[in-house]
Amino acid sequence: MKKKFFSTIIATVLLGTMLIGCGTGSNKTAESKNETVTVTDVKGNVEIPKNPKRIVDLSGNSDILSIIGYKVIGTANSDAYDQTKFPSYLEETLKGAKILGYSMNPTMDVEAIMNLNPDLIIISTVQEKMYDELSKIAPTVMIKLEALNWKEDVKAFAKVFGKEDVANKWLADYEAKAKAAGDKIKEKYGTHTTYLSFLASGGQLFVFDGAGFGSVLYEDMGLKKPEGMPKQSDISLPVVTYEGLASIKADYIFEIATPADKKELEANAIWNNIPAVKDGNVVELAASPYFNQGYSPIGRQLLVEEIGDLLNEAK
Repeated sequence: MKKKFFSTIIATVLLGTMLIGCGTGSNKTAESKNETVTVTDVKGNVEIPKNPKRIVDLSGNSDILSIIGYKVIGTANSDAYDQTKFPSYLEETLKGAKILGYSMNPTMDVEAIMNLNPDLIIISTVQEKMYDELSKIAPTVMIKLEALNWKEDVKAFAKVFGKEDVANKWLADYEAKAKAAGDKIKEKYGTHTTYLSFLASGGQLFVFDGAGFGSVLYEDMGLKKPEGMPKQSDISLPVVTYEGLASIKADYIFEIATPADKKELEANAIWNNIPAVKDGNVVELAASPYFNQGYSPIGRQLLVEEIGDLLNEAK
């Protein structure tokens, strides 16, 4: 699998400027609509609408925008395995938005973006080659994608739009919910029980540690890592062989796989002799949506509500 997933970072707001006038009520309304703020992105200072109404987001963070109160009209938050649709956990959040591509694609349909008549465009450094063209359509903010700190990404987006209080409350609620869910699992399964999540896709095995599903388990819910875990040091998920997977001593396994890779797993003798597999302590999940879900704040929120029930259903 060649896709690399990032968490994002936007730089800070420098100065909010209000267009002050003393005309009639209608003039004040027009001025209000034209209020701007200046933000700093990886290109420098960018003047954007203070209250954007027609946001096109290509960065893959439309879910963060929804958390702080903005609805996008165009998005690249499509499903990793079917880029013509939304992942199931974002269907309601992004309902009505036009899918313009996939956030890890370097280019997208500029004409389709233009036809949406955006007043703000958000891209990541992945789409840097589009920056000049897009900035002619509408003010364009380009964010630098950071590896493994999704909470800071939420805060950074919030700071740009002056929504820090909204983001901080959402994060605090999420942290409390994740901890409570983790404590409930530890109470039922024991504090020393270990959990592993991995992705089988494209004939390879990828282990989640410091990102995605793994960070939900270990960082957010406080569940215990097994021995023998390959450490994730950057944005790429560690790749292991079947022997490497078997060397990880996990009591429970979350198997996230494509249909083809699931068949390969079931036919593999090493996999079938892993103790957790033999004991029936495997939670089987589809690659779509569960691969992407751990990278989305809204997806993570749903996961912490679901993981306890998934463990109960492990076959």
